[in-house]
Amino acid sequence: MPDMSASLALTQLVPLAKELDENKVTPGVLGFIVFAVMALAVWGLMKSMNRHMGKVAFEEEPEADAVASGTVSRDSGAGAASGPASGRKASPSKG
Repeated sequence: MPDMSASLALTQLVPLAKELDENKVTPGVLGFIVFAVMALAVWGLMKSMNRHMGKVAFEEEPEADAVASGTVSRDSGAGAASGPASGRKASPSKG
């Protein structure tokens, strides 16, 4: 007899639904909780991202044009002295 209890509950809730003002619908407590959880998740992700980005050691290599023209000093970057534009000739590989 679950149908009887469902229909009885439905008949009791229908008059309550008509009493609500249809122009005044708010998200309520559940909406606030969902929003707060999402805000905390974004805050935690941003904090984690800042921590991980702080660990990154990034040193930009000079552009090939600047190395070829000699505007960048030899000791400014590790990649500048070992590249093909550094003035050294590549030794032919034996094999």
